[in-house]
Amino acid sequence: MNIRPSWLLAGALFMAAVVTTDRITAQTAGPAANAEAPTTLITLGTRGGPLPTKDRAQSSNLLVVNGTLYLIDAGDGVTRRIVQAGYDFRKVGKIFITHPHSDHTAGLATLLVSQWEYQRAEPTDIYGGGVEALVKGTIDYLTPNAEIRWAEGKKRPMAETFHGHNVGPGLVYQDANVKVTAVENTHFHLQLGTPPYGKYKSYSYRFETPGRVVFFTGDTGPSDAFVELAKGADLYVTETTSPEEVAELMKRNGAWQSKTPAEQEGWLRHMHEEHVTPEDIGKMAAKADVKAVVMTHLGPSVDPNDDYQRYIGEAKKYFSGPITIARDLMKF
Repeated sequence: MNIRPSWLLAGALFMAAVVTTDRITAQTAGPAANAEAPTTLITLGTRGGPLPTKDRAQSSNLLVVNGTLYLIDAGDGVTRRIVQAGYDFRKVGKIFITHPHSDHTAGLATLLVSQWEYQRAEPTDIYGGGVEALVKGTIDYLTPNAEIRWAEGKKRPMAETFHGHNVGPGLVYQDANVKVTAVENTHFHLQLGTPPYGKYKSYSYRFETPGRVVFFTGDTGPSDAFVELAKGADLYVTETTSPEEVAELMKRNGAWQSKTPAEQEGWLRHMHEEHVTPEDIGKMAAKADVKAVVMTHLGPSVDPNDDYQRYIGEAKKYFSGPITIARDLMKF
């Protein structure tokens, strides 16, 4: 595959990959986003973790197939990012949640209530592990607002508009544009007897569209199961973590010192076992024989303007294909 990268200056220097059969080019999403290839990915939010930062919204991705919108995760800021990318938030009818951590779900309530307020006519379906409870809780949270709106003339119940669907490994959803298959990954190691055990799952998703395959790892540790599901993907969209760098930031802002020794140990275990480093990514992308990698869900850094380009070199030790560090509103 010949690779001819280009750069587009739009306020800040962004690089994005538009994957075609013979090239990777660069552009940013914007008002003209609808004039695009049959399969297009926009990285709406690229920040991993619950810490708010100034330039990146939390995790969310928009896959557009033949003009139909599919949302993967809904972190804080997702509705605004959909609008900034040039799309109508009311037309998001299928939402896929990789797992119910807050940085992947905190924007869901805003998106759903915005659709309801602005009269989305069709139901919105939300798929994932434990999302039935998530959607019910979202509706409960929005009920005071809804009751006031009902008194002002809105009568359609939210429960008739928003439907949560708990899913399992295998085929999750299929229509004329996409076939979505899930596999449980290794982001959760919930202990028997704890409240979340058996209730919540973390999934990776494979989206097969006409002519393209886009794979989303979600948050995960190394996993042979999702490597198998990712085989041959055109675009491999992966979380990216450096536990040491995140720990250093926590030490500098005092968050680390506020943890007990047991909490520090548990946090480090979680970060090393349930997330992937750039080197992990390179190994798995090579094993899955994917065509291109997009690194997203980037952890906070001691450098507020970090471009994370060093991660590419670490992954390149094992994977020879193109790798892009995502920024918000990049278009692939």
